[in-house]
Amino acid sequence: MNVSGKHFLVIGLKRSGFAAIELLLENGGRVRAMDRDALSREELARLDALGVPFSLQTEAGLEGIDEIVVSPGVPWRLPLLDRARSGGITVWGEVELASRFLRGPIIGITGTNGKSTTTALVGHLLRACGIPGQVGGNIGNAAASMVSSSRDNRWNVLELSSYQLESIVHFHAEIAACLNVTPDHLERHGTIGNYAAAKARLFETQRAGGRAVLNMDDEICASFASRTKADVFWFSISKRVPTGIWMDGEELCFDDRAFMKRSQIKLRGRHNVENVMAVALISALAGANLDQIGPAVESFSGVEHRIEFVRALDGVEYFNDSKATNVDAALKAIQAFQGGLWIILGGEHKDSPYTSLREPLRQRARAALIIGDEAYPKAAAPLIRKDLDGAVELVDCGTIGRAVHYARTHAAPGDTVLLAPACASFDQFENFEQRGQVFKQIVAELF
Repeated sequence: MNVSGKHFLVIGLKRSGFAAIELLLENGGRVRAMDRDALSREELARLDALGVPFSLQTEAGLEGIDEIVVSPGVPWRLPLLDRARSGGITVWGEVELASRFLRGPIIGITGTNGKSTTTALVGHLLRACGIPGQVGGNIGNAAASMVSSSRDNRWNVLELSSYQLESIVHFHAEIAACLNVTPDHLERHGTIGNYAAAKARLFETQRAGGRAVLNMDDEICASFASRTKADVFWFSISKRVPTGIWMDGEELCFDDRAFMKRSQIKLRGRHNVENVMAVALISALAGANLDQIGPAVESFSGVEHRIEFVRALDGVEYFNDSKATNVDAALKAIQAFQGGLWIILGGEHKDSPYTSLREPLRQRARAALIIGDEAYPKAAAPLIRKDLDGAVELVDCGTIGRAVHYARTHAAPGDTVLLAPACASFDQFENFEQRGQVFKQIVAELF
């Protein structure tokens, strides 16, 4: 792709936006930057060092622009972008842009929950098997930042969100995987159908000879088989699959061959067995030896903010699952424990009900400790109280600090304190990572 001399506008100046700017500059593009919000002093200094002018998001900023690159957080159907398209300006997503420059084959991993764990574990397993690869996308480095370190013989393992996938056109993955699809990000996509359609783009853009890895136990995932030109491989925890990985008692089998035991999976929860199945299948398709997969999985310690063990104190264990930003993720976290839970819920709601948590919490929880800024326009606390009323004791705590200290006072030996908010973090935090770090710091200071 030749960008030399063209005038680009990059909209959205977080990690992906800056990565796109640097990639365009390195290849001779002329770049301006735009964001809906004012930038920090550090961000402005970074743009200044790059020689890139900045303006707030207005239609006047489109003057003289040939092409636009948007970060995943910028809505793909933003009215400003629609006006640009109608004026003949091409609009790219950051992942689509990166794919035009990346060397080497791509592994694309999507799904509502488990993407980060699965992507990190694929990277871990490839390294353990001596297969060159690098990891990024929605985890770690932005895709555009991976271009300089990409090589023809090196896999690019990308975690891909619906925000990234809705904008792809020519991007294609040699191996594409979907773990599950449950309602999420409906505030942006509007309906589960639109959300699923964004996920499906990963498979629709594959080419003949590619490989699609799909969860046979998930109806929406399974439907993607009819939307790809790639060869389809399945994984299932409940049934034998035509081609792929399945469970035979306590053993994982690739077609007719048992290659590892379930006991080798140290990660908590049934959903992590499914994730490991996907990882094993992806890795085998990328050239890993089946005999190496079990030991590599066994040595994986997990991903930060995903059912992450933090500390044990006076017989009570503390776990950080700040990445549980939707109801289904919180449900999976709850189901990973037998009982005695003090669960911390709340934040910014994502237009999904919390009623599916009622019965699991009735069976497993001592109490739900509710956090969040109730003055925030999308405060989840009132909805959580309404949907969980009568199922479990509800304690209004407001902040993570008060929730942790309440649990410290009331939990008994053998209990578990679990941060699994079922909500986005933006009412009180910059992102789920900051929320998890705050939780871990508070827990570390308990005495």
